[in-house]
Amino acid sequence: MTNLFAAMGRWAVTALFCVSAIAFVWQGAFFSNTAAMAAPGTLVIAARTETGSEIQQDNKGFVQDAAEKVKDAANSNANRVDDATDNGSSIGRKAQRDAARIEKRANEDASRTQRAIDNNVNAVERAVDNIKDVFSK
Repeated sequence: MTNLFAAMGRWAVTALFCVSAIAFVWQGAFFSNTAAMAAPGTLVIAARTETGSEIQQDNKGFVQDAAEKVKDAANSNANRVDDATDNGSSIGRKAQRDAARIEKRANEDASRTQRAIDNNVNAVERAVDNIKDVFSK
């Protein structure tokens, strides 16, 4: 029994040593390029090139474009279904109802996302202002 415990202990020590060696080599590979690291003892503040309102407008424009693309795709798919079926068929009407529902959801999702963008940008601006206040005192 003691031989078994001794063998298990040697295996555990060997495994721990191998894992430590692998971690040491892996860590060294990630930190081999230290050019991007800040110099010790210096304060690094990122300079902003765009204001919060510019970022906000860019993001809102992106969300609106995405909503328009979703609505266009829904309408074109509904028109294709309508063209492929008889005029006034139940499948065509269902496709038109689905397209209308998709458009409504796209508008709701876009407005909800734009409100979230407003909230996030405002929170970031408040945080930046608070940090500036702390360093200006």
